[in-house]
Amino acid sequence: MIGRGVPTGTSTPRPVALLLPGQGAQYQGMGVGLYEREPAFTDAIDEFFVLLGREGAAIRADWLSEHPSVAVDEAIRAQPLLFGIGYAVGRMLQSWGVEPSVLLGHSAGEYVAAALAGVVSLEDAAALLLSRVELFQRAPVGGMLAVVATEDQVAPFLTEEVVIGAVNEPGQLLVAGPEPHPSRVRAALERAEITCLPAKALRGFHSPSILEACEASVPDFAAIRLNAPALEIVSASRPGFLDRATARDPRFWAMVPGVPVCFGPALDLLLSRGSYLLVETGPGQGLSVLARRHPQVLARRSAVVSMLGHRPGPPGADRAAVLRAVDRLASEGYRVPAAARESLLDDQPAAVMPAVLVPTGIGQ
Repeated sequence: MIGRGVPTGTSTPRPVALLLPGQGAQYQGMGVGLYEREPAFTDAIDEFFVLLGREGAAIRADWLSEHPSVAVDEAIRAQPLLFGIGYAVGRMLQSWGVEPSVLLGHSAGEYVAAALAGVVSLEDAAALLLSRVELFQRAPVGGMLAVVATEDQVAPFLTEEVVIGAVNEPGQLLVAGPEPHPSRVRAALERAEITCLPAKALRGFHSPSILEACEASVPDFAAIRLNAPALEIVSASRPGFLDRATARDPRFWAMVPGVPVCFGPALDLLLSRGSYLLVETGPGQGLSVLARRHPQVLARRSAVVSMLGHRPGPPGADRAAVLRAVDRLASEGYRVPAAARESLLDDQPAAVMPAVLVPTGIGQ
């Protein structure tokens, strides 16, 4: 069966499970070091920018700029870039012959999983992303807090507006809601000496404040073709392996940003099946940190590798991270083509890219 982990004690290389991050993992310049140096990455993200039309040209310009016109934490920048980078890194791995067996996305990362698994076409994913981001921009301003506590410890501080938005692991939660409520909850948590920090989100994703926007996107999902996944997907929105009916359900996909993320339980389910090489394909390394603390990884039954850096750095930082990942893949028994390593070692600055062409009918 596709996606089955390798039982402990075998010499077969562990199958790859991609971990796909969502909102909050972004930082300015993420992935730029691979652009124009790694062909498969460049081709994939350029294709995505073209499908976004004029908005794609603006997003790419801000991505490549040291002084973007729109901050990367805004949903109109964070969500398209996280999707494009996650998708492009996934395609880069496939171009190297590293075929994932299973995909696990966190929040917006579930949409990257859907595209890589063939549930949606890249063209449809791009069009949906633009319409969804516009809806999110009209949602109430809000926020999310990373909280070091259990659900029971946090429960007394929650309200109708501020809810648990994500369970990343036992004792590691996100709470979310519209302002000013998260700020009040933060103050109360700090008075109780419970550690909490603001997450990089300007809306209360995975809280009731975003549900109206999610409902409004259902017709858009119903208007496109949704396919059964060609690769297995572990859903963190409805913890479990995504069946054919759910994968083809427009409402399931529309509601992903509004329902809690159960990444911890989803990772538990995945690693209960056997041994995997967990490869985080986006920026931030947040999912890698969570995965490295999992009992199955601590026991060395599974392993973790990050494809990109965890924060802004010099131009070569992302390439250095990918080169470390290449070495880890090699140690696991995967043969990355020598040409990939050579392109990553090229220290020549990336050339200025031509303007993105605007395809008819998209991004007008």
